[in-house]
Amino acid sequence: MRLSNSLAGLATLLISGGDAFVTRPGAFPPLVRGAAALKAHDLSSDKFTVGVLGDLHIDPRFMEDYEVGRDQWVNILNQHKETHSGNVALVSLGDLGESKSVRPTETNELFAGTTECHEMAAAFLGSFGVPYEVVGGNHDLEGIDEFDTDAANLEMFLRVHNKPTPQFMRQIADKTLLVGLTSTVFRDAKYTSHEVTIDAAQLAWFEQVVKDHPAEDGWKLFVFTHAPPNGSGLRVLQENHVVNGCCWLNHSNEAECRKFIELVREHRCIKAWFSGHFHLGQDYQDSITFPTIDPKDGPYPNRGSCVFAQTSVMRKGTSRDTRQQSRLIRGDKEGFQICTVDHKNGGSVRVDATITYRGDDNEIGVYAHDDVAYKHDKFFKVYQPSAGDDLHEPDDASVQFDDEMIMDKPITKETVAWWYMDCGRVLGMLNGNLIEYDKSTLAPLGLVVGADELLNKRIAVINSGEETGCLISYDEGMEGADCGTVQEAREQAVLLIDDEAGTVTVVQPNEDGSYWRKIVRNKMIRMKEVRRERAAKALAAALMQDKEAKVVSSWGPYTTTSGTAKKTGVTGVTTNLATPNGATTSK
Repeated sequence: MRLSNSLAGLATLLISGGDAFVTRPGAFPPLVRGAAALKAHDLSSDKFTVGVLGDLHIDPRFMEDYEVGRDQWVNILNQHKETHSGNVALVSLGDLGESKSVRPTETNELFAGTTECHEMAAAFLGSFGVPYEVVGGNHDLEGIDEFDTDAANLEMFLRVHNKPTPQFMRQIADKTLLVGLTSTVFRDAKYTSHEVTIDAAQLAWFEQVVKDHPAEDGWKLFVFTHAPPNGSGLRVLQENHVVNGCCWLNHSNEAECRKFIELVREHRCIKAWFSGHFHLGQDYQDSITFPTIDPKDGPYPNRGSCVFAQTSVMRKGTSRDTRQQSRLIRGDKEGFQICTVDHKNGGSVRVDATITYRGDDNEIGVYAHDDVAYKHDKFFKVYQPSAGDDLHEPDDASVQFDDEMIMDKPITKETVAWWYMDCGRVLGMLNGNLIEYDKSTLAPLGLVVGADELLNKRIAVINSGEETGCLISYDEGMEGADCGTVQEAREQAVLLIDDEAGTVTVVQPNEDGSYWRKIVRNKMIRMKEVRRERAAKALAAALMQDKEAKVVSSWGPYTTTSGTAKKTGVTGVTTNLATPNGATTSK
């Protein structure tokens, strides 16, 4: 069955419960999967073109933007088929369906992650006239009413998109590979289900791929994942992805989270890494980050030979900053260009950055323009500490102390500061929140103390070990250890001082030594909580017809079923504390 001329017609078929299975039009295996697929392509050519689509979040009720965007892309890709020896492909960065019911009057079932959703997405992606690849995002296994397990949901995802494995590798030109990794955990997520998690098998596969295709042999790898890796330096959203632990790949697992940037630093064959997830536009310069920068502009960022690029969205209803954009990669033996396809401007193509190879293990990038959307800078940009290097001092917000530190002024929304703990952890202030940053990349990791319990208090870091000077290690267990033999990190306490209330709150780290609060629960748990509340409200309405009934939940410290962590205070414990004269304060 070929895709109809009208995607809206297809949407009508699927949304009305049509049982026709929509196959992937013109589908054939990726180029590295069989010699038969190589005939239409000249892999001896160094020229290639790749279209990159950000989070689609297809909603069958709102198909116009997809129809327009697809037609714009078809025109662009057809032009490149002739000039680039057929070395043209399309990559989708996942989150293919809308994460809500698309038939709310009939069902509460989420559309994302269902068979219906992926069949529709496969039909759409297969209609561009070039082979496509797709990686799974945090919403692509969300078919929780249809499938009982992540494994069953993943099996359907792979089958519908003709993928033998969650990861993919496609040769697009001479010694040039497209490599993708898929998030495979949703129901089984320990913390938030919206963390983008690359499983151990894929991570081991990826490590072997980069080892087998070294830069010194001329290989160039372009990597695609739904979320970016820690250390990419891309613009992120503190109020959403950072504080909720779903900003970076494998965000809640410290070793795995850092593994990706370590591989980038070690293997110079990785030339570019494309991600979506943030729903932010491509008009900011830090929607693309380079592996090297001019020394006059700041410390060396240590990103190997890799350029990182954020990809926007096609549909206006999913954009955080009104941008509707996709990425276009155009490459040859000299380097590559990263371009924007502007769907609000007739599908016009704008060059954003030109990257030139300097030997096999280095490249130089140049921005093609300044920030187009600079007025949004304060709203979207997250402060990231800079530790400096041999040529630069740490940034002005760095707090230096050898022994103990007690802030002399209460925290306000404007307070910006950061410091190293003796254990190597990095804490910092921004927008009235206490944030933990990665000790290697200084990328934001998560919320430690929210503004609700921190504003108008002072912070202190004091030594808390025994007088003998016992130093402890957060990396190894202390059971049976001689206190004086471990010399890795002095035990310290982080305190919140409320001078008005006369109270001091101890900020205790997690068991692994980290400080950021992994407090957003798995979405499956939250969905069940909502259903219980809905049942309670229905009963209350029946029993108390003459008066308005209030339904509350009993858990703590959670006070909401939403998947967003905005507050850390516990009422009556760290907020609304009694003052010495019996009054209360509300921070």
